[in-house]
Order: sequence, then C-alpha cells, then structure tokens
Amino acid sequence: MKMPLPMRRWEDQLPAPQKHRMRKGMYILPSLFTAANIGAGYYAFSQTLLGTRQEFWHFDHAALAIGIAVVADGLDGRIARMTNTTSDFGREFDSLADVITFGVAPAVLAWMWGFSFLPDRGYPAVHDKMVQLGLIATFIFLVAGACRLARFNIQLNPQPSNPGRPGRKYFVGLPIPAGAGVVAATIHLVKGQPILWPQLAPIWFGFLLVVSFLMVSTWRFYSFKDLNLRSRHPFQIFILICAFLGLLVAFHHYMLFIVAITYTGSGIFTRLSYFFRRKPPEPPQPAYNAPEPESR
Repeated sequence: MKMPLPMRRWEDQLPAPQKHRMRKGMYILPSLFTAANIGAGYYAFSQTLLGTRQEFWHFDHAALAIGIAVVADGLDGRIARMTNTTSDFGREFDSLADVITFGVAPAVLAWMWGFSFLPDRGYPAVHDKMVQLGLIATFIFLVAGACRLARFNIQLNPQPSNPGRPGRKYFVGLPIPAGAGVVAATIHLVKGQPILWPQLAPIWFGFLLVVSFLMVSTWRFYSFKDLNLRSRHPFQIFILICAFLGLLVAFHHYMLFIVAITYTGSGIFTRLSYFFRRKPPEPPQPAYNAPEPESR
C-alpha cells in the first residue's frame, strides 16, 4: 500500500489541472540584481566578523554593503516590471535574498557593533545581561523581518490601519530593506566605531525594538511605486534631484542617516497624525422612534 506524500506547499493541494508545470530556466536580468543583493549581504556578514575595536572600519564596510543591497533590491523588482519578466521564482528568490541580506546580516552587525565590545566597568554581571539583551533584541529584529516578508508574500492589496490618500500606494509596515537600512545608516554615521559606552547600549536596544515593531505593524509607509520617471516633469524637479545626489555623494555619512531616519519616522508621524485627526464614531441612531404619549 502506497502512503501519500506529505503536502509541502499550497500548490500541492490544488487539483491536477490547476497545477502549473515547472518552467525551465529563469529570467537573467532581474535575477542578477537579486544575486547582487545576496552578494552584498554575504560581504556585509563577512566584514562584520572581521570587525574589532581597532579595525572598526569593517563595520562601516558592512553597513555600506547593506546600503548597496537596498538599491539592488529596489532595482530588481522595478526592472522585472518594466521588462515584463516577473515570475513566481523571482518573487521567492527575492524573499530568500531579503532574509539573508536584510535579516541575518544586519542582525549580526547590530549585535557585534552595539553590544559585543561593551566594557564591564567593574560590573561583569550587568555587562553579561546587557550582552544577552542585545542578542534578544537582534533576534527579535530578525524574526520581525522574516514575518514582514511572509506577510507581504501572502497578502493581496493589503490596507494599512491608517489609510492614506486614494490612488497612492503604501507599504503596510516598515519594509525590511528600510529596517536594515536605518540600522546600517546609523553605523555608517559614526564610520563604524562600535559602542564603547555602556550608557548607549540601552538606547541601541530600544532602537532595535522600535524598528522591529514598525516592521510588523500595520502602519502605512509610502512605497514610491507610483512615481513615473519616464514621464515629463518640471525642470525644478530635475534640479532638486541633482542637488540631492550631490549632497548624498559629498556628505553620505549624514545624508544616508537623515534619509533613513526620515523615512522610518514618517510612518510614526502619519500614524500619530491619523490618531489625533480621527473623528470619534457617531452614536448609533435608534431603529425607530418611540411614539409620544397622547395628551388628554
């Protein structure tokens, strides 16, 4: 008697006529950007392991690699849509790449940079507890990022808990590339020099928890997917873009941090503004009016 094979994916539960035959090959162009995403994450992970108190520039190199991966991750999906080469394989490949580059790599970097070099200052028990709390915070960051990706993969047209303007496209929750980007931008701001003051470790711990919460929240973040760079725009927009790129090149340590913090804080700002502007629900109207008593 043959035993039925266990069902591994939702496609296994479909009847035979609805199952898609596996296609041979893959779309090369968008997959190259996804592979670059993985390569940058692997490089960031290796640089993190090489970082020490004296050779702290390895942490800065790791942060820059994560920033490059953010750009590559944004380009692979856009190029796939522009060239009509989207596929299920590409989506799965991209999700696995994001877990490595924007989940594992920044989590290890955040712990090594923020907690592993803390001095004990004569309180070894407090030092050990802070290091353990750092491991917990970075693990929560990793799990939150993976949950954010899983939710994104299964939801169709999700709606944030604080709706925005009609016609605009939003992310529900902070995207995991943005979460990894704000961690990397913070480390790049100080050029990779690790935290050596125990007083700063709780701040870094709370910062990681806030970013983790934003990734699994249902707050809205602008997606920039409705920007059409192929259409005509005013000349002032072009000048502003050139000025921004010039500032980004000249003052990248500060500009990347400002951009990352501004985007992360935009979700908090829109949520708070929606909360304070929301009108209280009106009391329900009675189903019928009671008849007035007749006067004698």
